[in-house]
Amino acid sequence: MDDIIVLKCGGSSIDSLTDSFYENIVKLKQSGLKPIIVHGGGPAIEIALNKMEIKGEFINGLRKTTAEVMDVVEMVLTGTVNSQLVRRLTEFGIQAVGLSGTDSDLLVASPRDIDELGYVGDVDEVNTSLLCQLLNIGVVPVIAPIGIGRDGTRYNINADTVAGSVAKSLEAKQLVFVTDVPGIIQKNELIDSITEEEIMELISKGTIYGGMIPKVKAALASLGDNLKEAMIIDGNQSVIDSQDTELVGTVIKKSVGVVS
Repeated sequence: MDDIIVLKCGGSSIDSLTDSFYENIVKLKQSGLKPIIVHGGGPAIEIALNKMEIKGEFINGLRKTTAEVMDVVEMVLTGTVNSQLVRRLTEFGIQAVGLSGTDSDLLVASPRDIDELGYVGDVDEVNTSLLCQLLNIGVVPVIAPIGIGRDGTRYNINADTVAGSVAKSLEAKQLVFVTDVPGIIQKNELIDSITEEEIMELISKGTIYGGMIPKVKAALASLGDNLKEAMIIDGNQSVIDSQDTELVGTVIKKSVGVVS
């Protein structure tokens, strides 16, 4: 839908988001667009796990999630981070509602690799009807990336993956990854624009690594006939404005024909 914009806020950037970010959400709504926010919460989860003396492990940028870790992930994402974002939005006069992917089967999920990753899931289905109902009454959905299996099992889903799935399911106008980095960096310089083919090459070379891998893959997976490009930006800049074409970040596009 050409009036929906999905913004994914990285867990490491949430605490450092300035007033301009929330002011820009107001601008988006005033311009007729309908924002949806998907958030992560990695740093907060790590702090909670350390306090509880629960050891964690990352595999290809994804947190291996045991049943014990899953309880902490859900507690932090839905009870702390989600509520924090909703409170801040409310301070700026924005009607917002916090959601977990387990609410009304918002994010139906299945395990990616139960043996290697534990309760890490992928999105099979998005309850677009629920989101549209909220958007149509002027409410901003704020989504915590917890999924629910058809058997009731909870899954920890990478927030980048959720944002891409939501954007694709709703045929959103735009997908923006709000992070604490300016975009994809190569040889200490920001890459303004990059294609799928170029991304795969940089992953193989190790230029794109760690947590940036699921981010760029989620961006690529979300692209299609309606969503032509996604963007990775630093949340500390003036994040987005429907009329602004001077955003600083990395634009991600599907490869078309021969890359020059």
